[in-house]
Amino acid sequence: MAASSKKFQKKKSNEGKPKFNKASKKQFKTKKDGAVRSEAVALQLEDDVPDFPRGGGSSLSRHERDEIRAEVDAEFEAEELASKKNKRKKSQKKIQAMPDDLGSLFGDGITGKLPRYANKITLKNISPGMKLWGVVAEVNEKDLVISLPGGLRGLVRAGDALDPVVSNKVENNEGDFLKNIFYPGQLVSCIVLQLDDDKKETGKRKIWLSLRLSLLHKGFTLDAVQEGMVLTGYVISIEDHGYMLHFGLSSFTGFLRKDGHAESKDVEVRTGQFLQGVIKSIDKTRKVVNLSSDPDTVSKCVTKDLKGISIDLLIPGMLINASVRSTLENGIMLSFLTYFTGTVDMCHLQNKFPNKNWKDDYNQNKKVNARILFIDPSTRAVGLTLNPHLVHNKAPPSHVNIGDIFDQSKVVRVDRGFGLLLEIPSKPVSTPAYVNVSDVAEEEVRKLEKKFKEGTQVRVRILGFRHLEGLATGILKASAFEGPVFTHSDVKPGMVVKAKVIALDSFGAIVQFPGGVKALCPTRHMSEFEIAKPGKKFKVGAELVFRVLGCKSKRITVTYKKTLVKSKLGIISSYAEATEGLVTHGWITKIEKHGFFVRFYNGVQGFAPRSELGLGPGDDPNSMYHVGQVVKCRVTGSSPASRHINLSLQMRPVRISEDDMVKLGSIVSGVVEGLTPSAVVININSKAHLKGMISNEHLADHHERAALLKSILKPGYKFDQLLVLDIEGNNIVLSAKFSLISSAEQLPSDISQIRPNTVVHGYVCNLIETGCFVRFLGRLTGFSPRSKAMDDHKADLSGVFYIGQSVRCNIVDVNSETARITLSLKQSCCSSTDAMFIQEYFILEEKIARLQSLGSDGSELKWIEGFNIGSVIEAKIGEAKDIGVVVSFDKYNDVLGFITHSQLGGLSLETGSVVQAAVLDVDKAERLVDLSLKPEFVEKSQEGSSKSQSQKKKRKREASKALELHQTVNAVVEIVKEHYLVIAIPEYNHAIGYASIADYNTQKLPQKQFVNGQRVIATVMALPSPETSGRLLLLLNSIGEVTETSSSKRAKKKSSYNVGSLVPAEVTEIMPLELRLKFGIGFCGRVHITEVNDNNVLEKPFGNFKVGQTITARIVGKPNQKGHLWDLSIKPAMLAGKTVSWKLLLNACVKTAPEEFDFSTGQLVTGYVYKVDSEWAWLTISRHVKARLFILDSGCEPNELQQFQERFKVGKPVSGHILNVNKDKKLLRIVRHPLGALSTRNVGDEDKRKGESDNNISDESVTAHIHEGDILGGRISKILPGIGGLVVQIGPNNYGRVHFTELKDAWESDPLSGYHEGQFVKCKVLEVSHSTKGTIHIDLSLRLSLDGMIPKDPLELASDVDSTSKRAEKVEDLYPNMAVQGYVKNVIPKGCFIMLSRKVDAKILMSNLSNGYINDPKKEFPIGKLVSGRVLAVEPLSKRVEVTLKNSDTKGTSKSEINDFSRLHVGDIVSGRIRRVESYGLFITLDHTNMVGLCHFSELSDDHIENIQTNYAAGEKVKAKILKLDEERHRISLGMKNSYFTDDIDFQITEQEESDEDIEETGVADDDADDEARSILLTDSTGMDIEYGSGVSDVLAQAESRASIPPLDVTLDDIEHSDMENFISQNQENNEATAIDEKSKRRAKKKAKEEREREIRAAEERQLEKDVPRTTDEFEKLVRSSPNSSFVWIKYMAFMLNSADIEKARAIAERALRTINIREETEKLNIWVAYFNLENQYGNPPEEAVQKVFQRALQYCDPKKVHFALLGMYERTEQHKLAEELLDKMSKKFKHSCKVWLRRVQMLLMQQQDRVQPVVNRALLCLPRHKHVKFISQAAILEFKSGVPDRGRSMFEGVLREYPKRTDLWSIYLDQEIRLGDEDVIRALFERAISLSLPPKKMKFLFKKYLDYEKSRGDEERIESVKRKAMDYVESTLT
Repeated sequence: MAASSKKFQKKKSNEGKPKFNKASKKQFKTKKDGAVRSEAVALQLEDDVPDFPRGGGSSLSRHERDEIRAEVDAEFEAEELASKKNKRKKSQKKIQAMPDDLGSLFGDGITGKLPRYANKITLKNISPGMKLWGVVAEVNEKDLVISLPGGLRGLVRAGDALDPVVSNKVENNEGDFLKNIFYPGQLVSCIVLQLDDDKKETGKRKIWLSLRLSLLHKGFTLDAVQEGMVLTGYVISIEDHGYMLHFGLSSFTGFLRKDGHAESKDVEVRTGQFLQGVIKSIDKTRKVVNLSSDPDTVSKCVTKDLKGISIDLLIPGMLINASVRSTLENGIMLSFLTYFTGTVDMCHLQNKFPNKNWKDDYNQNKKVNARILFIDPSTRAVGLTLNPHLVHNKAPPSHVNIGDIFDQSKVVRVDRGFGLLLEIPSKPVSTPAYVNVSDVAEEEVRKLEKKFKEGTQVRVRILGFRHLEGLATGILKASAFEGPVFTHSDVKPGMVVKAKVIALDSFGAIVQFPGGVKALCPTRHMSEFEIAKPGKKFKVGAELVFRVLGCKSKRITVTYKKTLVKSKLGIISSYAEATEGLVTHGWITKIEKHGFFVRFYNGVQGFAPRSELGLGPGDDPNSMYHVGQVVKCRVTGSSPASRHINLSLQMRPVRISEDDMVKLGSIVSGVVEGLTPSAVVININSKAHLKGMISNEHLADHHERAALLKSILKPGYKFDQLLVLDIEGNNIVLSAKFSLISSAEQLPSDISQIRPNTVVHGYVCNLIETGCFVRFLGRLTGFSPRSKAMDDHKADLSGVFYIGQSVRCNIVDVNSETARITLSLKQSCCSSTDAMFIQEYFILEEKIARLQSLGSDGSELKWIEGFNIGSVIEAKIGEAKDIGVVVSFDKYNDVLGFITHSQLGGLSLETGSVVQAAVLDVDKAERLVDLSLKPEFVEKSQEGSSKSQSQKKKRKREASKALELHQTVNAVVEIVKEHYLVIAIPEYNHAIGYASIADYNTQKLPQKQFVNGQRVIATVMALPSPETSGRLLLLLNSIGEVTETSSSKRAKKKSSYNVGSLVPAEVTEIMPLELRLKFGIGFCGRVHITEVNDNNVLEKPFGNFKVGQTITARIVGKPNQKGHLWDLSIKPAMLAGKTVSWKLLLNACVKTAPEEFDFSTGQLVTGYVYKVDSEWAWLTISRHVKARLFILDSGCEPNELQQFQERFKVGKPVSGHILNVNKDKKLLRIVRHPLGALSTRNVGDEDKRKGESDNNISDESVTAHIHEGDILGGRISKILPGIGGLVVQIGPNNYGRVHFTELKDAWESDPLSGYHEGQFVKCKVLEVSHSTKGTIHIDLSLRLSLDGMIPKDPLELASDVDSTSKRAEKVEDLYPNMAVQGYVKNVIPKGCFIMLSRKVDAKILMSNLSNGYINDPKKEFPIGKLVSGRVLAVEPLSKRVEVTLKNSDTKGTSKSEINDFSRLHVGDIVSGRIRRVESYGLFITLDHTNMVGLCHFSELSDDHIENIQTNYAAGEKVKAKILKLDEERHRISLGMKNSYFTDDIDFQITEQEESDEDIEETGVADDDADDEARSILLTDSTGMDIEYGSGVSDVLAQAESRASIPPLDVTLDDIEHSDMENFISQNQENNEATAIDEKSKRRAKKKAKEEREREIRAAEERQLEKDVPRTTDEFEKLVRSSPNSSFVWIKYMAFMLNSADIEKARAIAERALRTINIREETEKLNIWVAYFNLENQYGNPPEEAVQKVFQRALQYCDPKKVHFALLGMYERTEQHKLAEELLDKMSKKFKHSCKVWLRRVQMLLMQQQDRVQPVVNRALLCLPRHKHVKFISQAAILEFKSGVPDRGRSMFEGVLREYPKRTDLWSIYLDQEIRLGDEDVIRALFERAISLSLPPKKMKFLFKKYLDYEKSRGDEERIESVKRKAMDYVESTLT
């Protein structure tokens, strides 16, 4: 903002309230003592004197006034300062006493003396509700900055920029929508919302504005807007032809045509954008305002002087005509719009550089154009502008920038005491600038006018710019030219500057540079260290030295940290400046475990790893550094492209020779130096005396053992083998994991060393939700996605792995380009192949035992020598426990033994007895020995001790020879420990071995359960040795893959297992869905749950099996490549006999042939549940066939559906019927209920549809099982608004609708209550219908009273169902006086409609809504209201029901009405008054009765009446004659023709049914249907009537009353004349029975007139032929006599062509076009056609010549007719290519023309091209819907005539499906078939037509046409048949 406002910061706010000049009713008088009123006089608006405003008193002192003037308007002229002291005192008193308007606003309602100053908007007087004009200065992401009058700035929040109805649309489509709608320099009207005090600067106020049109246009109505008014609106939608505008009001909308919008090529119109337009027309019926937005028109459109215009209708920016009323001190006063006055201040005058004589330009009553600048509704103050740019509706341009210096600026005006107006020599035009008196010089200037003279040149620097006024603010002080910082562009990162503290807040301090630029010093940068109260150092007004940290988007941050301010080191302000080796200062922003982040200038950031921080092993970075600390760092590397900088806090890198440095992946040893909570510090044994660190997780592969080892480690302990895992500078990361040390040579350190499909050891370094990161050596890391990390995808990743866990990983993929390694951690492909895992366990056990015994010289471990594995030792029986017996040893008092019950060998022991026991296991750490008393272990050892030593050695050799490495053995579990099994191998002298239960990748998973005595298969992995602690180590086959030995290979080679073989097998594991078996030598198999029983009906198929049980099975499948499991079956049918049939075996094979996939729709199948989710239950039908059951197909009771997952547990057998089959995926979809009438078809037919997924199946296949009457389970998908009812899901992709009346049994006021989306419901299918578009509609009901809907729980059903709950499904179910209930469906001015049931609606006339008067029917009868009434009338044929809500007796008619009606007779002359005037007649209330009759418009007068409303009015007294009485319906038909009253002859009146107040569902009276109803007689050609039974005529007449329809108006201009005549004559014959109404009479008159004109023209032509002119003079004579006859002119042209004078022929054509009257359009068109033919034959070149004439013709004639004329010429001359091109253009230009598309179809058919269907489809997309029937019918006729009749038939069939009751279409269709002559097809079509359910009148037409056809064929038998069918129809109508 301008610097002139700086003084205002020191000024008191005066309580922040605006001060206004107001007048009282009494005249204002100044007191004699000169005292001033302390309070402003209240403003009083007087209607009788609105014009003369005057000033009021002011409580401001002169000093305060001067400050306000200096801040708001530096151009104000000052008061003269007297040179003498006494005069100055005198004038001071005078000024204090006189009324002053500065800082106040006055309006047009103030009377008295004129004010001295013009109205100005300031921070003092601005108030909420003011309307202002402004310019968009900045467009930000969340707000707009608006430049306001007087140099003020306002803010608009994003939510206040648009009305909600528009912003919702814009924000959904575009994120940063403000920048797409607004742009800097855009003029906008705004309204003040609120004023907030600025927290950053005292004395300042934030102005919050709104651009919402709903606030600006408040008070606007459709009646208030006038043509020629300029309105601004939002673009709410973009249509094909224009833009829909929203004005913030709901009362009307706008439409702006695209051709009326001068759209810039560079600016694209978007939704939400503001557009200004001039109102061209107002459609009050549709409440639409049509506008034009031509910029010139908008800028010049002046607001009309409307009488009584309100101030609310004044909008900022409105252009007005005004006249000068008077000149003021700083502006002028104008009057405008008769009643309003406004002021213009000097900033907004017409001249941008007003000098001291500016008042001479504004004489009183001078007329000017002005725009409204602001409006204050509270004071009625209006500000205006005469600025030329603003008057032309454009923002003033800005040719200067803040900070620019101009040396030759010219002084234009000197305002004493205020400042200078300068003319700045900017390019391309000069710019005005104002310099405040405080900015003129460093010292105070007393007499400004003496120091600066007008015309002198000065040096000025630009301080700011007022965008609305186009006025710059400047400064002349010398200091302004010297300071380093004047604008934001002058600020550079790293700059050291002085600044003054101006504000303090919780987030930091606001400081200001000498040039006025402000910056933020964040709290962390206010001190070197974080301090609690920075305010002690930082005080407002203190000047301190800062350093600039960053400058982005005018937001400057600085620091006061002394280290940064005084630093002499170079800075980093961009990533490109970070060169390697650069030493600089930065500050820490974030500290992490592996390092911290350091920030530099301008937001640049780098990272210093832990190894470069100078920390010792195990030191925590948080303990050494803190956030905000300034550090000196060195750049070790940078990547500007990736915005990475690597830093080090070590200024000189430590140099260590390569020989002394340890290498990555090497094995080292070291001694524990110290322990930290998270790691162990190691002194590595090397020459460099390096230190390393072992994290807790890397102490062991076993998590529990690592924690135990860490708890007992002490400094000085030596690790013999450690792996160098990573090297970070001088910090070395080590690992003691046995798996990594053992495979150190295979561990990769680079991506090039990794090969796919290999298994590598590693460790988990990080876990995220989507996967697991595994690290090898160094920083080489791979990623295992969640799907590849676990075999069970549902398991939680954090529950399977932990950070630091040892894992085996399978390399799936290696991408060298992206350096990405994809891994798999699935146990199925990464299981161990050796015994390292269990080996490390025992090694660690020994280490822990030795560590525990330290200090006793290891003597405590000597006891182990006495307990060798397998040896026999003497033990004493101690205490007996639940799980075994505790024993003790005499030699080893601190060692305990334990014998489990399974190892007692059946002996019963007494406490204290001594036994010989064999050692099975020794726990060295716990000092626990597991023993056994089984004879096979004890005797084996005793036998060995009794024999000689030589025999013992021999036996050992034999045993060692028997057991070989990698040999698979059968073993028995002896003891189950926590982490391993003690097993014995019976076949090898009961050798004792050890096998791990878990593996590397399964440590955290629940382990498989083993029991004592269980048989297992294992592989020998390590023989007893010191490395294995003397133990035999094995690997269970259930964990790792079998490594085959040579002996097992030979054994397998000898075995011959094939598919079909019977094998004995042993059960090894029982799983939920399969049985694991082992058979043969090393073979494993499985029995699927469906292979147990023949019928799959057992509840628990595996319930009779146990682990270890031996069973017989048949092999049905060999193992595939991925696994090694054979597929077995134990079905009784498979096991019967020694051999099995090949067919049965084939059905069980792995790969079933397609023809054996024998499933069909409707078949009953049974399977077992293997997976359940929230929507589906997945079943396995067989090993390779799956099925799925949808939740809604599993039952129909809501409680069953809610418990879906509980009902379908894994392993439960489920039966269902097949709905459809996906053969490719071998997947079935089943339902629980039978499919009913659905035909079972072979699955192969359905599966031939390729590319159709199981979820994308046709509607027919997925709804074929749904029939009317079915009871289904459903789920509420959507609750439709109003009376829409519910949408209920009944299948995966199937939905049905529940009608509003089918929600509940009882009639309730709110039937939707109790229902919510997602609720399960039980529903009944009422109807399944198929639409013509192929969609399926299913109607449902939730009523419990229907058959089959009674719930299982009787409590859910109400005890009694009200009789009124029954629904009338058909109109026939209703009868008069029947009590009914229903819901209001629609309310119209003439009554309302109610829903009685799903298919039956009823109408209620306004008179029958209530006994009393209803003021507002819509309010009294809202949609959905429940009403009760009784039936008045029922029309079964037309399906119309009328109901009344009046309370009356059972008969429904009062006695007086009956008496009145009985006194009336046909032919009576009655009098009455017109009650209502309608377009179809008059409703007349008969005198002395309460009866109302209808006089149809055809009975009003003997003469035709054009407009009934202009001739008759409500309340008029009339006389009428009763023509007809309907006693049943209580209706009276009247006539008012004069002939009824003058003649005594009885007229035979045609029976006619009055329309009364008949209301269609659309609320419009059906004119055609109610015109007449005549008795029907089918008359044959002989004139004999076909007689019917009594009453036939009456019934048909009543039914026919609403069936009259106008004939189809079919015109085919391009079909030959003869065909058209036939067609027209046929239509005339078809409608002989229809009476000719007034419309048909007018049509006949018009036709006769045209026929007469044709006859006259033909006579002229014949006359011309008889006397053909022979010379030019004769032709000239003829054209003078008939100047408008194109025939004569064309003959003249032909005469010249015969004379070979082409140019004269052209001249005659031009002359004819000038001569023929402009009204004779047809005659002119004939000349143009002749001109076309002339140029086509003689033009040079013809194409171009024809095109030139064509373009001219388009300017004078109907373009469509001209196009058709040219097209006809091309077709006649067989220029097919040009004709096609022209038709393409016509299809685009006249795409809504049916005739154009038909012409195109006709051309394709004539050329026999097979492109008709695409053209028809395109035409239907382009044509309006009301033209579709016409187009399709005519296109079908063309197909019958020139194309393929089958295509024509399909077109007729399609349109008849949509409009089956259109007899005109049936007539055309029949005529075309008759023309083809296929009698069978014709008769079949007639039979279809007469079987329709149509009104009698239409049926008569069809029967007559059928009869005429058969008569033309002469077959008497068929003629009689047609007559019989007609009789049958009449009889059926009567019954």
